[in-house]
Amino acid sequence: MKAAYLTGHGGNEVVAVGERPPPPRRGGEVLVRLRAATVNRVDLYMRDSGAGITHTLPMTMGLDGAGVVEELDADERALHVGQRVVVHPGISCGRCEFCLRGDDVLCTSMRLLGEHRDGTFAEFVSVPARNVFPLPAGWDDVQAAALGVNHLTAWRMLFTQARLRAHETVLVFGIGGGVSLAALQLVKTAGAKVIVTSRDAGKLERAVQMGADGAVHGATQDIARAVLEMTDGRGVDVVIENVGAAVWSAALKSLVRGGRLVTCGATTGDQPGADLGRMFIRQLKVFGSTLGTLAEFRDLLAFCERSPMRPVIDSVDALDDVTQALDRLGSGRQFGKVAVAIA
Repeated sequence: MKAAYLTGHGGNEVVAVGERPPPPRRGGEVLVRLRAATVNRVDLYMRDSGAGITHTLPMTMGLDGAGVVEELDADERALHVGQRVVVHPGISCGRCEFCLRGDDVLCTSMRLLGEHRDGTFAEFVSVPARNVFPLPAGWDDVQAAALGVNHLTAWRMLFTQARLRAHETVLVFGIGGGVSLAALQLVKTAGAKVIVTSRDAGKLERAVQMGADGAVHGATQDIARAVLEMTDGRGVDVVIENVGAAVWSAALKSLVRGGRLVTCGATTGDQPGADLGRMFIRQLKVFGSTLGTLAEFRDLLAFCERSPMRPVIDSVDALDDVTQALDRLGSGRQFGKVAVAIA
């Protein structure tokens, strides 16, 4: 099968596109013929170093994906050959204490596609049947593929960790990135207000056109001061951020007393000043979050079935041009998901 895979670590010179052995389908697994995938920050990380992530090279890249069921067990009842499906990228053990209580995203032996095992930048992937879900009706393959990481991550951050309520206001950092845009869309569909930040005026303008209730230019404005002005000195109920050290202080200062901050990344550094005095005096709550459970993915897909929301797609490149897609994400110029068309 054709696949994009890593031969080493460095730059695009270690990304090859060519023939790889098709994945063996084990009992209980579903073989999916992939049609689309999207590029995520971890793809750049795995290309650059993959430090701290147990993996073996060569390894097929890609976390999320959508396609068609090619092969499955004869006794599989929830899926059928030819069905259009979307893949959850986290392969959990199903037996540890976290899996047994339904929090499989915390599995002690979690293996992620494109990180610990071959991923979705390929014509085929084989995963446990529990990781394969029917694609929402009316959605195309690229839109559906985009749900498996960014929208699922934002869904857990907002509704599981922050427990967002319709009357609240959310501050979303770094609008234009996949998780941030997903958060903007989900907050608005939940009936809450959202303020966004970016260092790019064009991205802020587009976010306002999408429904953002306020926008802060991070390069020219004091973020916390601007947020307090927009909320009549109160602050926001929830902060969604994946930037890390560069915005941590502003994020904490933007919260109302008792507010909640949820973080899923640290692209500018993971060792910010904790500001413990502010945290305990104002009784702020900080949550870490990554991806989402199988049940949360099911709930997200059910929501998508009845919602007009669609992920924002920045660009689509052919599998042969995957390095172009990687460069687009790495540049930071994208607004929405950078996708890869496989078939």
